[in-house]
This record gives sequence, structure tokens and C-alpha cells, in this order.
Amino acid sequence: MENIKPYTKYKSSGISWLGDVPEHWSIKRIKYVFKEQDKRSEIGLENLLSVSHYTGVTRKSDKVMNGDFMTNAKTLVGYKIVEKGDLVINIMLAWNGSLGISKFDGITSPAYCVYKSLIGGEKYFGYLFRTKNAQQEFKKQSTGIIDSRLRLYTDKFFNIKTVIPSLEEQTAIANFLDYKVAKIDRFISKKKQLIKLLNEQKAGIINHVVTKGLDPNATMKDSGIEWLGEIPKHWGVRKLKYVADCFPSNIDKHTKEDEQQVRLCNYTDVYKNDFIINNMNLMIASASVDQIEKFSLLKGDVIITKDSETANDIAVPAFVKEDLENVVCGYHLSVLRPSSKLVGEYLFRTLQCKSINIQFELCSNGVTRVGLGVYDMKKARIPIPPINEQKLIISHIEKETSQLNQLIQTIEKEIALTQEYRTALIAEAVTGKIDVRAFVIPTVSEQEELYEEIEEELDMVAEDAESYENE
Repeated sequence: MENIKPYTKYKSSGISWLGDVPEHWSIKRIKYVFKEQDKRSEIGLENLLSVSHYTGVTRKSDKVMNGDFMTNAKTLVGYKIVEKGDLVINIMLAWNGSLGISKFDGITSPAYCVYKSLIGGEKYFGYLFRTKNAQQEFKKQSTGIIDSRLRLYTDKFFNIKTVIPSLEEQTAIANFLDYKVAKIDRFISKKKQLIKLLNEQKAGIINHVVTKGLDPNATMKDSGIEWLGEIPKHWGVRKLKYVADCFPSNIDKHTKEDEQQVRLCNYTDVYKNDFIINNMNLMIASASVDQIEKFSLLKGDVIITKDSETANDIAVPAFVKEDLENVVCGYHLSVLRPSSKLVGEYLFRTLQCKSINIQFELCSNGVTRVGLGVYDMKKARIPIPPINEQKLIISHIEKETSQLNQLIQTIEKEIALTQEYRTALIAEAVTGKIDVRAFVIPTVSEQEELYEEIEEELDMVAEDAESYENE
């Protein structure tokens, strides 16, 4: 990256979440920077906008899939009007960055707050208010007992002190970050595309061997199931209920005084990991004696998601690879405990196969959320090779996918480090730790030439961070 240096002179801002700032920057309460807007829609036909800590302010129509509902509200009359450049805050989630500057005209939930800048520089404040330090300050000023009940009301928001560079500097900082963030996001996007391709390779390996076996010369037979097609002649096809116990969990995330403390394997743990192991950072909750006895996870268990927002996220599996200490299965999940006819890891691999897993997707039902009932879960059919062949298939998959898994892990680490770099760069720019006033945005042709340099720069960041971790 070009040599961007700090400002020459700094002063204490007197604000804990900002620290030292450039000497010539001013400090004011937010009430002198923004004013609240409370215009309401009279027709309810404007673009519906949503707010997320991932994407800021977006059009709901850009996220809604075919067949889904834009909203459960009977009418959008009375929703708050948002104009391009307005700051929109989900007051219930301001503490995790659910806010942003709108790029669109539209309407948003009456439960949100809409603010208009009095001094310009909207994009600058959009970046500033989404930094981690700002979020911590929003959390500090919010009213409520627990995170899910916190509210950042307007009077509290307006009372917060913020830093104010000149309008010229606000524009320079916003333009610098627009350019840099776009480059970084492009890099991350390319890395995610690569992970997707690698996962498709893995899926191809798994799908083939759990439906066709390892012997390319094996005699095949019609499975009698349209979506499964032919399978080796010596294999069987059984309903899940005949080869595994299936029981959905009812343990929630709450902790009760009259229950025993447990480590809870929840939806996210299963959704994001292939294997559940003992050293995972699992949340602490509580469960009754009966629940612990029934839902304690054992080595060889398979866990699947039974509830989700979309059908294609139903029956996502994870495998309990080793003995666990005081770990129970959480709500929105089901435990599948294989019988002697089925190796747990083979069951896990079959449920990773799209042509098998699709049964669960088709059986799930719901409108705003979908769920998989026990009956439908138990009637799902899976191909069953002999036990010794199941073990050979497991070994084959592990051998053929190990290198792919290592590569995916490396790329995921690169992405994480790059995201950290992105976060740090934004924070440094908006709080004046670096001076970007002299930065000149390259032309389009120059940008293309510089893209490789950006990649090299980010690779260096990743290498530096890795070297630091290894020290």
C-alpha cells in the first residue's frame, strides 16, 4: 500500500471510544450533527428497506427469494420514509452495527430510527458508526438488561459525543474507504468463489462413493428410488428409522437455577462444522436430568438441523468424532444414533450427499420458517452397504478430501485475516490515525493494474499475521 502516514499533530478527544484525534478536528454531540426524521408513508407502496449489521441498509426485494414474503405486515402504510443519504438505525441492534447510510429512497419499519445529517458527510459517519468502538459505545448507551432487549433511543444517541473532521476531509476519507473496501471485498469474493469450487469438488467425491460405491466394475441394480438411481447390487436401501434412533432436542439456550450446567451444541455449531469435537468453544446452558440423559452426545452420533429459514438448510449434518465432556444437543437440532447396521460417519457422509439429503428438504414445511418432523425424518431412505464397505468408503473420502480440506482452511484463514485488516483500516481512517487527504483514486485502467498489487499487499498482511501468531 502507498505510504500513508499519520497526521502531524494530535489531541486527546476526551472520548474513550475515539482516543486521540487530529488536532484540528472538532468534537460535538451527535444532536448537532443529525436530526431525527419521522415522515410516514401514506400509501405503503415505496421500496421496503431492511437494516443488517452485515450489509447496512438494503432493499428487501434484493434479498427475497421467489415465493417468499416481503413482510408479514398487513400494510406498510405508516412505515417511516427514508431518503437517500439518511442514517437508518435498528435501535434494538445498534450495538452490533445494524445501521447504515441508505443508498435508496424507500420506507422502513416504524421501530427503526431515521436521521438526516445537518452538516453533510453522510458516508463518513456511515463508516464511523459501524466501527467496533462505536458499537461498544452504542451498547453502553443503550437501555435494557440483556443484549436481546437493548434499545438505543434517540435521546441517548444524540447525547453521544463524536469527532467531526472538516467536510472536505470527511469526503476524502469516505472516498478512500470506498476504493479500498471495494478492492478488499473483491479479493474476499474471489477467495469465497474458490472455496465454493473446492466444496463442489468434495461434494462430487462424496456423492459418487455413497451412492455408487468404490468398485467401478460392480454390478448395479435399480434402487427403486427415482432420485437415487442405480446402486451396487449387494447394497440395500432402508428407512432411517430401521437403522438409527431419531430424536429431536428440546433443550434451549437458557440457564435455570434448578437445572444442571451443560455445554450446549447449538444450531450454528452444526451448521458451520463437519465435526463436533471436545475442544470446541460451546456455549454454557442448563438442562434437566432427563434431558441430559436423553440428549447427551456420544461418539458416533450424527446431528442434523431440523428447523431453518429455508428448506435447503434442513438436515445439514455434523458428526460427533470423539468422546465429549458434558455436551448436549440443543434446540432446532435432532440426534441420529446409528444401530449396529450403520457406521455413524458413513451416515454423516450420506447426509452430505445432495441426492439423499433432498428428501428432507422436500418433506420440510412452513412459511416464515421451515421444519422437519420426526415422522418425515424417520421415513427417509438411505443406501446401506455392508459394514466393512461403509468403513472403506469413509477412509476413501477422508483420503480424497484431506488436501481439499486443508486448502479450504488456509483460504478461510486468509479471508478472516483480510476481514480483520479491512476493519482496522476503516477504524484508522475515520478516527484520524492515518491521513488520507493526499490519496488519489486511480483511474479505471490504473485500478486494474493495481489489483495484483492489492492482492500482494493482502497476502503480506496474512503472512505477517501468521508470523505473529507463530511467535
